[in-house]
Amino acid sequence: MRFLRSFVTPLVLLAAGAAQAASSWGFDDATVQVNAKKAAGSKEKFSETKPLSHPVTISNTESVKVLLVAKDGGKGKRPHQAFVVLQDEATGLEAPFPMTVKENGKAVVEIKYTDLPVQLATSTAPLKASVVLASFGSSQGLNKPAFSVAIKTDPNASPVVYEKPLRYGKREPISHIFRADPKNPPKIISAFFALAVLATVPVLFFSWLTLGANVSHIQSALRDAPIAHGVFFGSLVALEGVFYLYYVSWTLFQVLPVIGVFGAATFLSGAKALGEVQSRRLAGER
Repeated sequence: MRFLRSFVTPLVLLAAGAAQAASSWGFDDATVQVNAKKAAGSKEKFSETKPLSHPVTISNTESVKVLLVAKDGGKGKRPHQAFVVLQDEATGLEAPFPMTVKENGKAVVEIKYTDLPVQLATSTAPLKASVVLASFGSSQGLNKPAFSVAIKTDPNASPVVYEKPLRYGKREPISHIFRADPKNPPKIISAFFALAVLATVPVLFFSWLTLGANVSHIQSALRDAPIAHGVFFGSLVALEGVFYLYYVSWTLFQVLPVIGVFGAATFLSGAKALGEVQSRRLAGER
């Protein structure tokens, strides 16, 4: 009795291991169909053990649609990886196309001619199509040929052009071309505006005489506040000189600090000069 028990236990473990090892991925109810833009072609069936004996032909405007049911140990199930891989057997180049799979294992993928890499789209030999199913766990994955795809190129269509991929590496030096510094306006325009400004000077003096400007107050103004009036008038002249230098050669960063100094002097001296003028107005001098 003890011998029988010790003999049965290894048999059970061996049977369980054999059943686990026998579990593998496969597929069933597999069909391939060629679809055009406006119509769907006839379906052809294939299986794991019996791939299609003749190639499926597509042109520039057609696509291949593959439908199947993925199974794990004979039961419909969704694998973690499901692809239809097209391979050029002459060069070994291949391109995977992932399938959309439901929980019950129903999978579908549509491969358009425009989705093919240029190396496969220009192949003259039929492309081998394999079904790849795999997942986590102990189940054996599947990678088996299912059918072949022949590319029929339309002579009236524009040929497929190979575009060189972007490679990261040493590139040719780039020479920067900077714009030239802005130049002054033409001398004719500058002279026109200068004359326009100078023409206002006689108008200013005429307005003073017409409105009754009292020039005789200059002596008393300079006597009561000589520094304020002198600095105010001198700072105004200096500001005009700064503007001229900015127009001729100076940059903005050279002008701003000088403008700040003369602007502060103009504000302070102008306030003092206006105070002196106000005192004369309050004294009745007009």
